[in-house]
Amino acid sequence: MNVLLAGCGWLGREVTARLVARGDRVTGLTRTEGSALRLRDDGIDALAIDLAAAGAARRLPGGYDAIVAMQSASGRDEDAYARAYLDATRNVLESEAAVDVVFVYVSSTGVFGQTDGSWVDESTPPQPADGTSSVLVAAERLVLDRSRHRAKPCIVRCSGLYGSGRTGTIERVRSGSLAWGGGDETWMNFSHRDDAATTIIAALDRGSPGAIYHSSDAAPATRHDVVAWIAGRLGIDPPRHDENGRIQGRRGADRRVSAEATRRALEITLAYPSFREGFASHLA
Repeated sequence: MNVLLAGCGWLGREVTARLVARGDRVTGLTRTEGSALRLRDDGIDALAIDLAAAGAARRLPGGYDAIVAMQSASGRDEDAYARAYLDATRNVLESEAAVDVVFVYVSSTGVFGQTDGSWVDESTPPQPADGTSSVLVAAERLVLDRSRHRAKPCIVRCSGLYGSGRTGTIERVRSGSLAWGGGDETWMNFSHRDDAATTIIAALDRGSPGAIYHSSDAAPATRHDVVAWIAGRLGIDPPRHDENGRIQGRRGADRRVSAEATRRALEITLAYPSFREGFASHLA
C-alpha cells in the first residue's frame, strides 16, 4: 500500500514505523524542511508542505492508495486549530491525492464537552464546549461530507494520548499539579500510543467509509483513582490541592469514553486495557 501520512509527529512516527515494517510505502508530510530532513534521515520519504497555506492542494500529487491525516496545531488558540484541522484538512481533501482513496482522519474525543460523567460512544453527537473543540467538530463534518470531496473517509477519535516520551500525567502527580481535591470524581480517559496506532492502521485496513471510531482504553478512571495509583507507585503521598485551590486548574470535560464498538468492528485487542498497564512500565 502506498500511504500519504499528513502529520508525522509523535503519534505519526509510530504509525509510519508500523506501516514501513509491514512493507507499505509511506510518504510523510511536515510543515518544515527541517522536519522533513529528520524523517529522511530515518529512511522515510518526506515532503515539506504547509498544508494550511493557500495553494497547498495543488502541490500534492496523486498516486496514493490511502491518506492518514493527523496534523497537529502549532498553538492552543482557535486560529491555530483552524489552520491545522480545517484549512489543512480541506486542502488535502481538495487535492489530487485524495481522489477515490481511503482517508483516515485522526480527531479527538475533545469533541465531547459533557460535564456530568455520562458515557459517550461512537454514536453520541458531539457537544463542543469551547471554540477549539468547535473547530474539531467542524473539521469532522468537513471530512464526512462527501459532497465536498471524492475521498472515502472515516474518523478515529483519540482520548488522552500517552506513552514513551509523553508521560505528563505522571510528572503532574509528582509535582502536585494533578492532585486530590475538588473534582476528584471527574473521569479521565486515556489511549496509549501503541493502541492508538493499532486503531488507526485497523481503520486504514478495515474501516468503513463514513464510520467514526474511538481509540480509548477499556477503563475510564476518576482523577482520585489516577492520582492515588500513580502516587502509590512513586512512593509518595497523594498530593492535595491547597485550601485556596491554587493548583486546581480550570474545570474540564467530565465524561467516560467508550470504544467497545470500535474494538468489535475493527477486531482490536488492546495492549494496554487501562492506564495502569500503560503507565506501569514508566514507573518501574
